[in-house]
Amino acid sequence: MPNSCQIVLPARLASTRLPEKLLRKSGGKTILRHTYEAASRSSFGTDIVVAVDDPKLAQEVDSFGGRWIMTSENCASGTDRLAEVAEALPNTDVFINVQADEPEIDPASIDLVARTLIENLDADIATAGTPIRDRQQLEDPACVKILMSEIAGQGRAVYFSRAPIPFVREGVEETHFKADPPIFWHHIGLYAYRREFLQWFASQPPSLFEELEKLEQLRAIEAGKRIVVASVSSSTPGIDTLDDFQRFERKFAN
Repeated sequence: MPNSCQIVLPARLASTRLPEKLLRKSGGKTILRHTYEAASRSSFGTDIVVAVDDPKLAQEVDSFGGRWIMTSENCASGTDRLAEVAEALPNTDVFINVQADEPEIDPASIDLVARTLIENLDADIATAGTPIRDRQQLEDPACVKILMSEIAGQGRAVYFSRAPIPFVREGVEETHFKADPPIFWHHIGLYAYRREFLQWFASQPPSLFEELEKLEQLRAIEAGKRIVVASVSSSTPGIDTLDDFQRFERKFAN
């Protein structure tokens, strides 16, 4: 086990599709607090840091007794925000990135991703994926896909894309969605990073495919970094739109 493993919730106030979504309340708690409390149920959840970019978010974290670090509002991605946190926490070895807008995150998935990185000493990043079992999800550009190889039972990310990958030249059949091991994988935006990787990432400009696909993890792929993928049974929905928030309200009320 490493000397230190830290959960970080990168929290950005501005959000295009649902303004200030992290401060919206359901059941008397903000989305940010719901996510914080879910993450705290992880085995690594005894110490969580929220990487905020605005005093409003810092005040919210203070209101429920959490810990925060102020980061630049100009961070281009959550990974860049974690890199700033890494600078402030020099004794931490592994940083677990939990998206702050995922109030239904499964603590077991957090544990799995963290342990996957810890146990794979040659990996730079660990993340999670779940099988895609229907055509609509495969063709949805909002669903990021992983092209994955398997070596000695361990999944390794080869590429990430919003397009359906791998491309099936003779056409996708329903049998392809039932394949075991699965052919198509949905990427879940839950990560564990080594400190050295975050330092490297912050020093690099965006890569070509990263710019084209708008997927920051491609910067690592293009540079030859090793990303291992933990398999989880399903994904948990985040809060991106008003419909997402209303769905969560209904589920929480039940």
